[in-house]
Amino acid sequence: MRLKLTIEYAGTRYSGWQVQKNARTVQGEIQRAIEGATLARGFELYGSSRTDAGVHALAQVAHLDIDTALPPETLRRRINDELPADIHILAIEPVRHRFHARHDARGRSYLYQVARRRTAFAKPFVWWVKDDLDLDRMREAATRLVGFHDFRSFSDDDPGITSTTVHLETLRIDEAGDLIVFRVAGSHFIWKMVRRLVGVLVEVGRGGLTPDEAAAMLVETSRLPARLTAPASGLFLERVSYDGAADTSTPRPAFIVDAFRPAPAADAPRRAAAGGSSAARTPRGRRRRGP
Repeated sequence: MRLKLTIEYAGTRYSGWQVQKNARTVQGEIQRAIEGATLARGFELYGSSRTDAGVHALAQVAHLDIDTALPPETLRRRINDELPADIHILAIEPVRHRFHARHDARGRSYLYQVARRRTAFAKPFVWWVKDDLDLDRMREAATRLVGFHDFRSFSDDDPGITSTTVHLETLRIDEAGDLIVFRVAGSHFIWKMVRRLVGVLVEVGRGGLTPDEAAAMLVETSRLPARLTAPASGLFLERVSYDGAADTSTPRPAFIVDAFRPAPAADAPRRAAAGGSSAARTPRGRRRRGP
């Protein structure tokens, strides 16, 4: 029986999706959970995208070939009971035997989150950029990168890559609270391409590159994108499409970082009425210091 799994995970603690020797991976954890839930050994699990170390997923897709009498929902619950808290199976459904999670995919979209302020809670899910960013310049550069291009400058050396030509369908930049949210969608992506696109656009926003210089990297090979690679923490595999339909909705942040607005102190009106500070004073007229 072939099953389609939809999976969410926080990739912070893992060395990517794909099973590796002497490394903890998302695929490895799911395979161990399947063994624990079913006692099966002769099964195969294939993912649609091989996310890198530290990269997250909102809806990774995988297919599972397994011989089991368990109903899909029962199997889903049992696998989740065996999984660590940062990996969760959202859905399991039967599919035709010829369905392939990777080869049948018609498109993939990623979200990347840049934080405008330091955050104590969202650090594993954002890239905090301290500099002010010019979004108009970034959006101008982004429009120049969309289309069918050779993204050799934005890829890393990978012997498995046969072509660096990619149809980049969407490169959208939105704001949500104190986040800048990028949606990058295309037919497929080469290794580190999304993170390097984001890094180049952030450098444009800082003023270190012009939109023309960013676009020129599609014509002449440049090593600059490698030096500007955005960290893995802000990247999420958002969606894998099998019908070819593009997602035109406004990107929703995976983790909210609201704009901070300090609340006025409760005693502010009283201080104003009293003509200044409400700090207590000692009998000698000195301010009493706090603990």
